[in-house]
Amino acid sequence: MNTDELKEFQRPKVTTLKPVPRFTWILILIGDAGFIAWGGMAALAPQHLPGPMSTPILTAEYEGFTGDPWSALTATSPKIVDFIVILFRMYGAFNVVFGVMAVAITLTAFRRGERWAWWTLLVGNTIALGSAITFDRMVNAIGLFEMSEYLGIVTVYIALAAANPFHAAR
Repeated sequence: MNTDELKEFQRPKVTTLKPVPRFTWILILIGDAGFIAWGGMAALAPQHLPGPMSTPILTAEYEGFTGDPWSALTATSPKIVDFIVILFRMYGAFNVVFGVMAVAITLTAFRRGERWAWWTLLVGNTIALGSAITFDRMVNAIGLFEMSEYLGIVTVYIALAAANPFHAAR
């Protein structure tokens, strides 16, 4: 194998999409920036994160799932409350991490039209936002703020549909 053949062999092959319209990556940024904002609030101040009817989200989720008042849990089991708050903070941190990674992919590989980025954003946002939506439904805590998850996933899907990878590659 000569030097040129070796260089060609080592160069990674990147499949690109048609040129990505500007509005598509901006829509994805909006959707995932919302995920970062929500996750940041959940990680830093979960007791102040509004849920349905302006009830704090932890209270709304606990009461919606168990049917018991949050105040009874805080009075009888403060360590369990502390544990729930820590779990919720970690959930928020994971949302921030996912959102930052999705934004990084959007601003780099997706904007360049790399096919793997389209698939990564589709699968990642579907799992991340889909699981958040499912959780809210399971604990009966869907308010105006939680509806932003629905808006986020619709926004991302519209953008990804407009940058459809099944069109002819460049």
